[in-house]
Amino acid sequence: MQIMSLSALDVIVRAAGATLMLAGVFLLHRDGHRRLAAAFLPLALGLCGFLAGNTPQTALRLGGAVGYVGKFLAGYAAVFLWWFCLAVFDRTFRPRAVVLAVGLAWIVIASADRGLFGPALESLGLSWILVTLGFGMVAHLAWRVIRDRQGDLLDRRRGARVLLVVLLAGQLLADLLVDVVLGMDWQPHAFSIAQNAGFLLFTCWLVWVGFDSDEPAPAPARPAITATPDDARLKDRLNTLIEIERVHLDPELTFDGFVRRMGAPERTVRRLINHQLGHDHFRSFLNAQRVAEARRLLADPTRRTDKLIAVAMDSGFSSLASFNRVFRDVENTTPSAFRARAGF
Repeated sequence: MQIMSLSALDVIVRAAGATLMLAGVFLLHRDGHRRLAAAFLPLALGLCGFLAGNTPQTALRLGGAVGYVGKFLAGYAAVFLWWFCLAVFDRTFRPRAVVLAVGLAWIVIASADRGLFGPALESLGLSWILVTLGFGMVAHLAWRVIRDRQGDLLDRRRGARVLLVVLLAGQLLADLLVDVVLGMDWQPHAFSIAQNAGFLLFTCWLVWVGFDSDEPAPAPARPAITATPDDARLKDRLNTLIEIERVHLDPELTFDGFVRRMGAPERTVRRLINHQLGHDHFRSFLNAQRVAEARRLLADPTRRTDKLIAVAMDSGFSSLASFNRVFRDVENTTPSAFRARAGF
């Protein structure tokens, strides 16, 4: 039996991988997962660029204009992966502020490192700056993913958070050790094939996890709570916590604290907020209640002279910045514009 050569296996893995990435974008969009498709498209293009050139065999690399564009797309794949991971684990994620600034900085430095701005910058050894930024992006992602794990109401996504950190950290440390010990040019043929296949498997797994977070948008703030007779006590307790005790106005409230106040098993509380109220994360549930309170305060004639920071604090937000961001995401307008529409 004839054994497939490494060159043939190399071409098959890279061609199949690129086809799979682009097909994934199309299928996600076709099936209505437009948010996930929009976040996945830049990563898919970056991985296609990476696959086009990630082989030690010069004859197997794509040349011409396609190869030139692919070289730059490959350099941006790390940023697009960072952003896509954040989008998978946070339905409200948009690249902005520091996350956007760091991503754009990476794109500029990676472009310079690949010669887009001339050979002078290409020879400066900017790859080590990218390594440093890469550590920062992985650390930020790990912090965000682990920090928000407890309040995640989706079982598959919550279980994937730790695994994501382990896989990314392991890959980053392995690549760093290879670069430091063996040099950045060390790339045996079998290693590059395994690397390509590993990236593809990881990306497919990540998209699969993303399906769990790409369900229809959460229900409006303070929806009617429908429950079976067996859930009547939970419904009453939840209404008491929100309408009477107003626990959502505490900016330090955690999911663990909320579960204790509910007096029910954690899994039961998760199911109530997710299945009956339509929220994928405890934070989105709290924000819905807080935005509802902010709307009431902004439309209250007796509080028309209150500063927005006072409205934010009285609505349970910990800062004016978070209040403005969450209110805009939920209401598609700013608090100032909402107040103006109310006639103040």
